Amino acid sequence: AAYWEWHVECDEDGDSAGGDEEGGRALDEDAEIKFGVATKKNQQFYKALIANDEGEDVPMDDDGTALMKSIPNLRSGDVIGVALQHSDLPMVQFLHNGEPLHHLAINRFRGAVFPSVWLKHCEGVTASVAFNEAEFKKDPPHHRFGPLIVARGII
Repeated sequence: AAYWEWHVECDEDGDSAGGDEEGGRALDEDAEIKFGVATKKNQQFYKALIANDEGEDVPMDDDGTALMKSIPNLRSGDVIGVALQHSDLPMVQFLHNGEPLHHLAINRFRGAVFPSVWLKHCEGVTASVAFNEAEFKKDPPHHRFGPLIVARGII
């Protein structure tokens, strides 16, 4: 089981609305960020995301984007945690500032997956990934979730 985080930040001059007492600056209402894992790590993956956003009918199971979810109402300083369980019942769980988003959980997938993020209409917004435990701002959902490690082929 693995865990990593995406740290969302807005530039002061970025395309975002003003902040308030709830936390950092809100992302522009047209901004969309999808988090998750991809089943492919090639240009076709990003071309499919663009085609889906433009209304073209691209089957998401074939393009590697089926395991990505959009998380609304993000603000600068938000932390999106991704917990990946690759066992008898593979699962991807999402956390927003440490709180589980059960309605976005993805169950039963196969094969290798790769951490991924998609920023649409996000001028001045960055999403930085943290794979190292020392960089985590929130705790994983369970002690069995450790940092993501590089896969090694067995010869």
